[in-house]
Formats: sequence, C-alpha cells, structure tokens
Amino acid sequence: MTYCVGMRLDAGLVFLSDSRTNAGVDQVGTFRKMSVFENAGDRMIVLLTAGNLSISQSIRELISAHVSADGQSIWTASNMYEAARIVGDAVRSVFHRDAKALAEFGIDFNVSMILGGQIKGERCRLFQIYSAGNFIESHNENTYFQIGEAKYGKPILDRVVTPATPLDEAAKCALISMDSTLRSNISVGLPLDLLVYETDRLAVTRFVTIDEKNQYFQMIRNTWGHQLKAVFEAIDDPIWNATPEIVQNVLSSTNMHSKPVRVLPPLGVQSDLNFASGLQTLAQNFGDSQQ
Repeated sequence: MTYCVGMRLDAGLVFLSDSRTNAGVDQVGTFRKMSVFENAGDRMIVLLTAGNLSISQSIRELISAHVSADGQSIWTASNMYEAARIVGDAVRSVFHRDAKALAEFGIDFNVSMILGGQIKGERCRLFQIYSAGNFIESHNENTYFQIGEAKYGKPILDRVVTPATPLDEAAKCALISMDSTLRSNISVGLPLDLLVYETDRLAVTRFVTIDEKNQYFQMIRNTWGHQLKAVFEAIDDPIWNATPEIVQNVLSSTNMHSKPVRVLPPLGVQSDLNFASGLQTLAQNFGDSQQ
C-alpha cells in the first residue's frame, strides 16, 4: 500500500510520499511513488501514485511520452487542467489495454493519483485523479488531497492546514501526518520523498529523501510522541456521580439515570444477585412504562 499527501497553499505546494509497495512476513518492497516533470522556467509538475504498481508505472511511462490527438503532451499543455486531462487519458488507455487481462487473474484495476504543479502563466493547482481517469481540483475548502492509507494522518491535517499555512509549517504537518501513519500501518514505510514548491519558481528548489537516519524526522517522531503524551496526561480524568454545578469535568452526574442495555443470563447459570437484579430491572422498566 502507500500514503501520499499533496497540499495547495497560498505560498505554493507541498508533496510527501512513502515508498513501500508491499509488507509481507519475509518480503518488504520499496518503490518511490513521486515523479517530477520539470522544464525549468516553464513548468514544474509532480505526480504521486498509489495502488497497483504495474498500473501506475505504465501510466507514468505513457504520460512522459504521450501526445494527444490535438498535439498536447504533459510537456506542452498550456495549463494544469490540460495536464490533468492528459493523465486521465493515460489512465483510461492503460485500463482499456490491461483491465480485462488483470480481471481474469482476479486483480482489480486499482490506481489513484495526485497531480499538482505550476505552468508558466497560471497559478499553482492540485488535482486528485481516480481509476476511471476522472479528477477533481483542490480549492480553498479542500486544500489537500490524500491517497492510499489516508485515515491515520488526516486528523492533524484537518486541524492545522489552511490556505494561509506557510510552506515550512505545512511540510512539518505533512511529516507528522506521515509519522502517525507509519506508526499505525505496516504497509506504509520509509524512505519518504518530500518536495516543497514555492509559487512562481517553476523549478524544484527544495526536495529531500528521508530515511530513518534523517535528523529532523527523528526529532518529529520523538517530539510529537512526547508532546501528545504530555497533552493527554494534562487533561483531567472524568468525575463520576457528581454534581456539575459544584464539581468540574463531570462525566456522570447525580441526576442522570443512564443504564446499559442488559442481557440476562439463562436461569440455569444465574446467580441470586443476577436474578434479583434482573427482577428489579424488569420491575423498574414496567413502572417507568406506566408513568
């Protein structure tokens, strides 16, 4: 599996991807999921991929050489929408060529992609592309896209990232999001590729491959874990069966009448206490129904 995230911010773009392709008991596969299409001074486009590796590799190779019927390619597209359309066409081409053969072996046509970048003359843009070749674009209401094992790293992104977030702060947030995923899911793994793009640079200026020895990422892992534990321990434990007007942090107040849904044991295994409790519960429920 994999985990990739792309962010579109006022200041530019942030991309982060892991490199694990499988995580069997005796085999761990690694393949980098980030590809950069760069023509310095004219365009800088990043493609992140998740899903079946053979499918995503075929799509990437097709994109790099593909020329559409109207003469457009990833290298000549006049805007990022056209670039996303070219990627979508490549997805459909690979589907028409391979999907039937894969299905005969019980393999789904499974691929998802994030495409983002800037072409000279327009703003930075970010797209998520699906297995059918269709896509959506990021706007201020959804400043980031995730593909792969997205659920573990989503909460921190939702709490922190806005269009106004500075690039380095967004990169830090992306790394924390990735660390949360690495800790909870063995199918995501190091090394990581991180690319931070500043608007109108039209070239890659900040890129790093992160392994287990990377100083900053090790600091992130240790500090985030310690700070989370400190914040957790600083939150008060719940107070049971108290009066909210007098005591703070009351979970169950004295005027509450919450009761669980109880399933009574069979008569043959009931203790006297269970039997009496069951009769009392039945009597109370009957009394409540009469009121």
